[in-house]
Amino acid sequence: MASRAQEVSLLGLCDGEIDSKKHRCSYLTNKVGGRPDWPAGIAARSPRCGRCRVPLVHVVQVYCPVDTSPHHRNLHVFACPGAECSGRSECWAVLRSQCLEAEVRTPGPPAPAQEAPMRVTDWCDTADDWGMGGEEDNDGWGGGAKQNTAVKEETGVPEAAAGETDVSSRLCDLSLGDSQEDVTAFCPFFISVVEETDVCGEDGDLEHAQELLREYERREGVAVGELEGSGGGGDEKYEKTGARHGDAVFSRFMKTISVCPQQILRYCRGGKPLFISEPPSNVAQLVPACGSCGGSRTFELQLMPALVSLLQGERGSAGVELEFGTVLVYTCADSCWTSRSDSAVEEFCFVQTDPDQQLFV
Repeated sequence: MASRAQEVSLLGLCDGEIDSKKHRCSYLTNKVGGRPDWPAGIAARSPRCGRCRVPLVHVVQVYCPVDTSPHHRNLHVFACPGAECSGRSECWAVLRSQCLEAEVRTPGPPAPAQEAPMRVTDWCDTADDWGMGGEEDNDGWGGGAKQNTAVKEETGVPEAAAGETDVSSRLCDLSLGDSQEDVTAFCPFFISVVEETDVCGEDGDLEHAQELLREYERREGVAVGELEGSGGGGDEKYEKTGARHGDAVFSRFMKTISVCPQQILRYCRGGKPLFISEPPSNVAQLVPACGSCGGSRTFELQLMPALVSLLQGERGSAGVELEFGTVLVYTCADSCWTSRSDSAVEEFCFVQTDPDQQLFV
């Protein structure tokens, strides 16, 4: 079975650029961009855009084991870099991969000496659940928030096999002539994790969020109200605002992220997504069943607007840009996995842009 519903939302924050000469990444690493790090025994895959068929670019890698499973577990999110594609759901793909601890303890040559890699944070309650060592206290972040989630030390984990497999999914069929190295990549950054309840936004952060809201009000000709903490009675204004369709949803979105505008990812498996615009009334019915076991899917994470500015092509790659409001990811509620499987499972996501445009596919 899958883990219980996450009680507290976890926020992903940019935690420095990854230097391949100093840092060694593995499937245990939470990161933005770069090349995907597949767990041992999982074949590398190159998903393609469902609209224009070009190879998708790796956007985010998250290590997210569930607390009742013996498996290591990863989610990889990909997107089409085309200007006409990034705001469309069929131009994104989410792949889930899993492996057992025994499968990664394979013998191999010793790793060459190098600088100690940066520590990365997992998305589960305690590292002890996975035999990866105990908790350590971390330095504070931003306005005094503590990173209370457990930290995993990077280890010399063998790379995943480089072979490619046939895929039946319309999003994830492979071009056997292309390798991962042929696909454009975003500059990689580490992701650190904090609990939302531990974050207290600084005054500058709130002012920035407030300015974004004022800009939206000027553009749309509506009054949404002030954000919480701005000293203007935001709660009352928020409740009484007679906003047109979708504005209440957007103002709730802005109010929530104002606590930490820098958040690039929200993780709350089994929780409720934070919509940026009015979702379809039957959104639960529109999320398809798991393509592997036929069971239901549950919300797990979403990418946030602050991520957009970080997505820059490596080595000055031209034409690599994404535009989105938020990307919501739904995964198998049971986190099903077939024994000895060497192929990642496709999950479901959909993209929301601004409050006036809903692109649900």
